[in-house]
Amino acid sequence: MTQAAQSQNQAPQNTLREIARNYGIHLVLVFLIVVTTILSPAFMTGNNISNMLLQAAPLGIVVIGQVLVILVRGLDLSVASVMATAAVVATSFNGQDSDALPVFLVAMAIGLLTGLVNGLLITKRNVSPFLATLATMTLLQGLRFAYTQGAPSGNVPPIYRVLGSQSFYGIPYNMMILVVLVVVFSALLNKSTYGRRVYLTGGNPVMARLVGINSDRITIASYVISGGLAALAGLIYSGFVGIVDNWVGRGFELDSIVAAVMGGVALSGGRGTILGGLMGAAILIVVFNAVLMIGFPIQFQIIIKGLVIIVAAAFYVRKAA
Repeated sequence: MTQAAQSQNQAPQNTLREIARNYGIHLVLVFLIVVTTILSPAFMTGNNISNMLLQAAPLGIVVIGQVLVILVRGLDLSVASVMATAAVVATSFNGQDSDALPVFLVAMAIGLLTGLVNGLLITKRNVSPFLATLATMTLLQGLRFAYTQGAPSGNVPPIYRVLGSQSFYGIPYNMMILVVLVVVFSALLNKSTYGRRVYLTGGNPVMARLVGINSDRITIASYVISGGLAALAGLIYSGFVGIVDNWVGRGFELDSIVAAVMGGVALSGGRGTILGGLMGAAILIVVFNAVLMIGFPIQFQIIIKGLVIIVAAAFYVRKAA
């Protein structure tokens, strides 16, 4: 066979490979939506779509911060604990709209401070991201339980209930907040000096130092942003669930990491996008909802989630290769 003929035979294969590399995560999401719709037509009803968007927004907000820290070769296990602490703060005042600003300021202060501590431990004390964020997660959990005596009480200010659980012409308010954050932080990564330094710090730390980038400062900033976004997600999520306990946001730390990695954000740092991470989050939300809509036992949620991760990760590995 001539070289020209071999090239012609390989052309379709190369095209398929390119499609899998560039759109694999999208194909997984479309496949899940189609299969679930066939098995349960109610999946694509307006009410269910609105419900999925309500659930997706808090996770999406956390994913934005998680993407930033993974891009600088880190990870943040403290985000769920920050969310729960912010939710407890939301019920620690009088439950009136006049308390909305104090609640926001206190919750954000806790989130930003947690991110700062994480960043300082990692950059100045050379603590691994896993241990540093695990430590702050545990510390916040202990402080939360000590403060609430294990049983938080109180009401979330009505404005947070509106933002967390209500919609404007079918579009949830919390999804609007997510869209604004996605636009802001995508522009920050793609158009600003900070974004270029994030990618260089994660992709080639040695080169970053040689060109004069303060990698420690970039890493700390990424963790501070992650902590602040987790606190915001906690306030919004408290309005969605309506009641607050010490485990609000439980599991978001792992779900946000899984979503980011499924969306093509490299754990080795320096490669990935916020939109990719959000695609991963969308897959998780569809899986969670599909299990309930189809009528599977809740245990199947974990099994199917694991299978989806395997399939999506396979596309990611091929793309990385």
